Amino acid sequence: MEETAALEDGTAQAEKRTERGHSHSFILQVVQPGLAGLMDGSVSTLAPLFATAFATQNTHTAFVVGLAAAIGAGISMAFAEGLSDDGELTGRGSPLGRGAIIGLMTFIGGLGHALPFLMASIHAALILAYLVVTVELIAIAVIRNRYFGTKMWLSVVQVVFGGALVFAAGVLIGSGARG
Repeated sequence: MEETAALEDGTAQAEKRTERGHSHSFILQVVQPGLAGLMDGSVSTLAPLFATAFATQNTHTAFVVGLAAAIGAGISMAFAEGLSDDGELTGRGSPLGRGAIIGLMTFIGGLGHALPFLMASIHAALILAYLVVTVELIAIAVIRNRYFGTKMWLSVVQVVFGGALVFAAGVLIGSGARG
């Protein structure tokens, strides 16, 4: 009887295990904000970084813009997540914890493809950045598959499609600015 009452309690219910063996609270409080941050950092920073790289053909300038985009996106996402709810109603846990996770993962996602622009050669930096973006998008698809049960092929298609749209916007804008 006591176990049944405890299962009905919201806190105990959040500790239920998913089909894949992970606790519901771990998914809500760690994986979901981490994945959202990685997705946002990996995708939203593509346009400013690649627009700058194509417009200026300068690796230093592209790196500075990429770093600024990663930092700005990380701060923005941390505040957005931290201020979205207090976690009581949704069971999503501490706003400070979620904000820290999403902010850090957004920064990491944005920084990854900016680092190649520390190289002197724009062509080498672009090739390495393309590879890094590919790894980032595959990592996102794998996380979605493992923790949320999204079919791998579908996740890859969705993530690559979104990334390709943002990348194309950056390339088109950057190429047009070079004019």
